[in-house]
Amino acid sequence: MKILITILGLLNGGYMLLDGIYVMINGKYIGPEKPGPWANLFYKLDIDVFKLGPVFILYGLLWLIWIYALLTAQSWGYIFGLALAVLTLWYLPIGTLIAALTFIALIISKAKLGF
Repeated sequence: MKILITILGLLNGGYMLLDGIYVMINGKYIGPEKPGPWANLFYKLDIDVFKLGPVFILYGLLWLIWIYALLTAQSWGYIFGLALAVLTLWYLPIGTLIAALTFIALIISKAKLGF
């Protein structure tokens, strides 16, 4: 289970980090010109989604820090992972799916992960 959770965390964290750097350099996200459904949440708040590169970089780094906590069985890692998964649910559609799977996997395997 730890391997699965690590892969999920690396996918979310790595992609968000790369996408954040990419949008800051190129003014657009990786993929189609129009961002995914997650952007609609920000449009409703009148936030320019193409200025969110630093937020994506921060999220990506937080996911990678959490992977470190997971692999080194840090006492704060379990709660941090649950919180990070919940706070990533806005990232529709794929980020939401990965975050939800991570949350569920953490709940199911808490004792086995050593937290």
